Amino acid sequence: MTSVPPVSRLLDLSGRTVIVTGASGGIGSGIARRMAEAGADVVCHYNGNRSGADAVVADIERKGGKAVAAQADIATAPGVAALLDQTLNAFGRVHAVVNNAGHQPVEALIDISEESWTKMMAVNAGGPFLLTRAFAEHVRVSKTGGGSVVNIASIEGHNPAPGHGHYATSKAALLMFTKAAALEFGSLGIRVNAICPGLIHRDGIEQGWPEGVGRWKKAAPLGRLGQPDDIADAALFLTSDAARWITGADLVVDGGVSTHPTW
Repeated sequence: MTSVPPVSRLLDLSGRTVIVTGASGGIGSGIARRMAEAGADVVCHYNGNRSGADAVVADIERKGGKAVAAQADIATAPGVAALLDQTLNAFGRVHAVVNNAGHQPVEALIDISEESWTKMMAVNAGGPFLLTRAFAEHVRVSKTGGGSVVNIASIEGHNPAPGHGHYATSKAALLMFTKAAALEFGSLGIRVNAICPGLIHRDGIEQGWPEGVGRWKKAAPLGRLGQPDDIADAALFLTSDAARWITGADLVVDGGVSTHPTW
């Protein structure tokens, strides 16, 4: 029978290493900081924004945590291999992955080029597939006893928005991949879950998109935009022992917007 940790240790990630992709951005940086607060050693992945990742690492280290920044193009197999190598060189093992890195341009479906469509799928669906597969192989070979993968999807994986046809499709694919990976990697002790965020606050969003923010606040039963910490706390829960018997799940974190009828 699996031992149950006391409540005081349910969210304790001490002794574990967590990779957070896209950790230089708003949601990713919030997740990385929260994982470090819970005691994890954190690999803050970035592709182009090194200064953002370095700032997150510095903040974690100022608070007594351990973190490193790691550059990689996770939409390619060599990039994923490089990220895993950097993680093992820094901390020796990896116990959890948060697939947060994403791509989200706004383009009318009729105007989307083949190149744009392919890049969207490569980053939002292909990257999580490649990194999750590499992590599963690491668990199998090193016999670490399992681990956790959390995929950051979107409520648009359930209902598309205008200009986001390729983005919504990629997130729907990520949700199905979450279930497929949970099914096939459970025998390795790996839990795989997804989070579907709603609209998350970022600097300047109220000024740049006032009508959208207004419509969201009016539609959301909880009356506000999400904050990066709202997603970070959900990711911490799914990574932790508090979610030890949860896999293949899709946790919607949207302030209740999805309760509205779509017709």
